[in-house]
Amino acid sequence: MSQPTNEGAFFLTVEEDARIRTTVKAQLQQCRDLAGQAREPNDPRSAPGEATSAAFLADLTGGSQDEQTVPNGRPDAMVVVGVGSPYPPCTVSLRDLRPMKLDELRMNTHHRGRVLAVRRDVAVVRLVARSWTVVQEGGMPGHTERLEMYLHQSRHGEDVLEEESMFLVKEPYFTLSDQGEPTLRIDHPSDLVLSTNGFDDETLNLFNEDDNTAPASAAVPFAALGSKTVKQCKDEGNAALKQQALLQAHAKYSEGLRLATKDAAARQDDFANDISRNRAYVNLLLNRLDEAKADALAAVSGLDDQKHKDLDSKALFRAGCAAYNAGLYQEARKSFEEQINLTQGDKDALAMTRKIEMRLHEQVTGQYNFKKLKAALSKTRPRVDAASFDGRTEVRDSPGCGRGLFATHAIAAGEIILCEKAFCVVWGHEKEAWTAISYDVRDDRIRGAPVGLHKAIVQKLLDNPSQVERFMDLYGDYEGVGKKLVMADSRPVIDTFQVRDIVARNAFGVGPVDGDENTANASTGLWVRAAYVNHSCLSNTNKDHVGDLMILRASRPIAAGEEITHSYDESADYDARVAALENTWGFTCTCALCGAERADGAEVRKKRRELADEAEVLMARGTAAAASRLTITKVKRLARGMEGSYNGERYKELPRRALTSVQQWLGHATVR
Repeated sequence: MSQPTNEGAFFLTVEEDARIRTTVKAQLQQCRDLAGQAREPNDPRSAPGEATSAAFLADLTGGSQDEQTVPNGRPDAMVVVGVGSPYPPCTVSLRDLRPMKLDELRMNTHHRGRVLAVRRDVAVVRLVARSWTVVQEGGMPGHTERLEMYLHQSRHGEDVLEEESMFLVKEPYFTLSDQGEPTLRIDHPSDLVLSTNGFDDETLNLFNEDDNTAPASAAVPFAALGSKTVKQCKDEGNAALKQQALLQAHAKYSEGLRLATKDAAARQDDFANDISRNRAYVNLLLNRLDEAKADALAAVSGLDDQKHKDLDSKALFRAGCAAYNAGLYQEARKSFEEQINLTQGDKDALAMTRKIEMRLHEQVTGQYNFKKLKAALSKTRPRVDAASFDGRTEVRDSPGCGRGLFATHAIAAGEIILCEKAFCVVWGHEKEAWTAISYDVRDDRIRGAPVGLHKAIVQKLLDNPSQVERFMDLYGDYEGVGKKLVMADSRPVIDTFQVRDIVARNAFGVGPVDGDENTANASTGLWVRAAYVNHSCLSNTNKDHVGDLMILRASRPIAAGEEITHSYDESADYDARVAALENTWGFTCTCALCGAERADGAEVRKKRRELADEAEVLMARGTAAAASRLTITKVKRLARGMEGSYNGERYKELPRRALTSVQQWLGHATVR
């Protein structure tokens, strides 16, 4: 099981609730009714005009809302995301897919084993939950279709559909958009291949064949590859980097490296090493740590002259930084030590080795300078520089609860069990943060969904394939493509529906670093190790955060081999707690406390809740220390009534949750 997300409360009227359910169900049914029907050709004159007008309107409004996907189109409303009809991404290589034409599309159909080559014909319409445009087959301007990228339309701040004008759509999914328009819908980023991704010779030959099955548009983006030199690609990459156009710089460097593999002279003239070293720097800026490390190490020449020693030193520093940022401290230390051997006394490398020793100490001992970590936090730097410590825990099967986290040593009350750096956090003040209203047709429930975190994790997995299996091992309702890393065309295949369900079951809410948040931009994160901690209303831990570092401490002594638990919902009201656990996490708690409160019966619980609410009103009038004699007397009377609602024998060793805040208030009350 997972830990709770801080999705916050959002208000829907009865009419809005019904409208969301009705709209999503009707749209799904309409798609089913049209399944298999032949595509109807578009009017080639109207589609581009509609897209251009929509893009103009989106620019005028800042593209901040998608009125078709928010309740009643209110400007302050949250986007609605329909959930529950997942489909897997394409896991097949391009060379094993057969080209197809727009005319072959069938409604509400995944065209398995096929690939479609298209050209973007108009401006991109950017909306909150998606971007869309109109595409056509090359040389056939009368054949146009709407193409939509859903949720994952941007990467590193740039819209995917705007990056290139030529696309390959793997196993096209042709269906209706949320607005009822026939659409080539793309939910998985790996199903859309840009020309900048590059293709091997076999794939190029497939799409450049001069026959009736190869769309004319397919050959266009590749022809220019052979007309450039490696040096031109390097220079163009350097120019883009200077302008901080990171994705463009990466594409140019990648193009240069592909050419360099075929050009012996380029390799001899150090161009390949130079480009690898430069791309390593770009990858560091993009947080593509896997490729940054590989590029940097590939750039090390090993030559003994001073020029190459200096360049190798720079490459090793970048390799060390990539490993350090990934939490691979032993690998990082090796790179920095090799750098120091090349350039004795390098201050930056020496500083990094000192930091590594601190991280390794944290990782082994669980000892942290929390005061220093807290002092370094700010709104612009909400993530701490610290290692994760999990040396007192192990993941294993938990009877009736899947897997859980267990103590490997006896742990005293107040002692640290676990300190973990977040796998991913999106803070409320960051532009990536946003929460949507999620309607899941599988269980007919409406929830808040941390879509910003979902998108950020998909991007991280695409950029760092080494993290995929660690993340996908977490529990989710939808199995998707499985727990193992799947690669196709040298790219990781990420099932975004699988990620969504894992996030829904395993994310935590975290408080804001600075300033206020609201439901639409709540800070949310995911901690992989902590996600294995199961729920108990009688938990044995307390949770705290220092930036993105989660700290779990024992709330009572924990024996070796005992399961570590945390309370997902700490509501004192049984009925509210049961509803939250069932609605958000899909299970019913069977702990002793829930059993006792369930045995109380609805009437007793209702009376207890009324007494607690009345006490809260009185206590809210001021501090306990400043309360009047009359107020204290009334609160005491209510406390006695609440105490009397508990069966003494049944609650002999159980907490009486409804009384906790009242007793704490009375403990601070002073009769004047």
